[in-house]
Amino acid sequence: MPKEYSRSQRVVEQIRRELAELIRLEVKDPRVGFITLTDVEITPDYAHAKVYFTNMTGEDDVPEILQGLRRASGFLRRELGRRIRIHTIPELHFHYDRSVEEGSRLSQLIDAVVKDDEARHEGEGNGADDRDGR
Repeated sequence: MPKEYSRSQRVVEQIRRELAELIRLEVKDPRVGFITLTDVEITPDYAHAKVYFTNMTGEDDVPEILQGLRRASGFLRRELGRRIRIHTIPELHFHYDRSVEEGSRLSQLIDAVVKDDEARHEGEGNGADDRDGR
């Protein structure tokens, strides 16, 4: 059975898609660079939208990216109004999404623990091996 989406979920997805395209193709600010929009949350009255993004260069460039996005927010909002047919175009609030970076860090920690565990078991297994009957 197909999953049904509420109107607000459809609007959020359309805002995310349109903003990603606008940022990629129309925003000329070099501070913005290569970012990926990870999520959009919108208030029930559509007055405000939190736009979450991540970038390839890590957290060091986030203040400059935020500055560029805030400077472009009027342009982005106006262009959204031309592309999306809703009564109220939300005010855009940009936030850096640390979840991708945090997930990568946790994955590296898990890999390190697994590698240490395997090395420890290899060190213990140097004695007689009873699995093949020798």
